Amino acid sequence: MASGTVTSSEYISHHLTNLTFGNHPEHGWGFAHSAAEAAEMGFWAINVDTMFWSVALGLLFVWFFSKVAKAVTSDVPGSAQNFVETIIEFIDDNVKSIFTHKNTVIAPLALTIFVWIFLMNLMDLVPIDWIPFVAGEMGIHFMKVVPTTDVNATGGMAISVFALIVYYSIKMKGVGGFIGELAFQPLPKIFAPFNLFLEIVGLLAKPVSLALRLFGNMYAGEMIFILIALLPFWAQWVLSVPWAIFHILIITLQAFIFMVLTIVYLAMAHDHH
Repeated sequence: MASGTVTSSEYISHHLTNLTFGNHPEHGWGFAHSAAEAAEMGFWAINVDTMFWSVALGLLFVWFFSKVAKAVTSDVPGSAQNFVETIIEFIDDNVKSIFTHKNTVIAPLALTIFVWIFLMNLMDLVPIDWIPFVAGEMGIHFMKVVPTTDVNATGGMAISVFALIVYYSIKMKGVGGFIGELAFQPLPKIFAPFNLFLEIVGLLAKPVSLALRLFGNMYAGEMIFILIALLPFWAQWVLSVPWAIFHILIITLQAFIFMVLTIVYLAMAHDHH
């Protein structure tokens, strides 16, 4: 719960501020001591906590799945192997039902997206003050532990998906085919400028919707946990447990939606209209 020495607004602001490193116009290189300082550092500033937790959780995913893969057996499998095989079969079934082309990259990509985003979302279930308190004792001013509550993280993943959409669109159809698809569909060629405008807007809307949907849902969930933490202790238990149970559905659903939309967009990039 928040300390009595800070106001509610200060407590909320503190928990919603990233640990940002960058070049401040007045103070030079270093960590920002407030959200205002972080904003003044400009585009090249980096949210260190977002990078740390996203990379750490990505490495955890790779380590766990590779460990299970090395110990896989055709005899009676253990609980870890059953768990991993269930996830892989679930992802594989979804890919096969959506993506009908031959591409060995899509299924591993879908698996990576789902598990990685799920793990990042799962950090939202860690009690809101635990890790920031430990970080504060170590002299670290801010510590946001849910990377998907940072629009920079969700935007980075969405831009990566967008790059793959453009890459496969050009690879499968050629530059001319890709541009023709944008300019000459669905209306007759005389409406090419109008078609091009609409199709470009639709194309750019894909990464924007991917990024903002995930960020918005996770940010709202994090905000509710912060507000619950401001309540009296008894009220925290009454509200936090039901919300945490419901939030398990949210974090899983958001990872699934991001994965499915990625598969759909890449399938569309392979399709010839």
